[in-house]
Amino acid sequence: MARMQFSVEHLAYFANRQDAGRQLAERLAHRHEPDPLVLALPRGGVPVGYEIAARLAAPLDVLLVRKLGAPGFPELGLGAVVDGPNPQRILNERVVEAVQPPPGWIEAEEARQLEVIARRKRLLRRGRAPEPLRGRTVILVDDGIATGGTVRVALRALSQAGVRHVVLAVPVAPPTVLATLPVEPEDLVCLLMPSGFQSVGQYYADFEQVSDEEVVELLERSQQALQIAQQDLQDRRAMR
Repeated sequence: MARMQFSVEHLAYFANRQDAGRQLAERLAHRHEPDPLVLALPRGGVPVGYEIAARLAAPLDVLLVRKLGAPGFPELGLGAVVDGPNPQRILNERVVEAVQPPPGWIEAEEARQLEVIARRKRLLRRGRAPEPLRGRTVILVDDGIATGGTVRVALRALSQAGVRHVVLAVPVAPPTVLATLPVEPEDLVCLLMPSGFQSVGQYYADFEQVSDEEVVELLERSQQALQIAQQDLQDRRAMR
């Protein structure tokens, strides 16, 4: 009988998103980024980001991105709109030129997607104000990258939002996609870059969908833990 052979790239590398987040946190802890803000792409990026924020004693927030659909083909993205103090519209000029949407379509689609973002913000943040971005060091986190579309848009939007420095941290991504992203190599932390990449989920033993309720719980737990850590620090300083 022929012996079966398996490639390590096709075995689950992470137990779950929490495991991936802890492994990323180990790598990021040695960078000593000043006053970092962890921004996670929901939903899957939030459990990963939670572990990083906990290790770095950093605030955790979400960055919401919505696709701008083409007329009659909502899955075809003309671009995207990214949440922030001043929401950023990022267009794929090649697709816009090919589709040639009617006048006013992009503006109307952007307004529709901003309404969705507003609802998502109310649901996920539960009234909490978003973390300020300008002048901050931002660690952008997701549970993995496949095509890179959402991450690419998020990186472009952050560069226009006045952040001081952006680090992209992901557990797994295809190297061909990473090479196209607008981030410097020294600002990229990726644990696994398999040449035989097919999907993000294949590198997780547990890749169950993350619910809105879990996102809300993790954001609240992160905020509470940060407040306790900050109070402990203040108490230690007062005792000196």
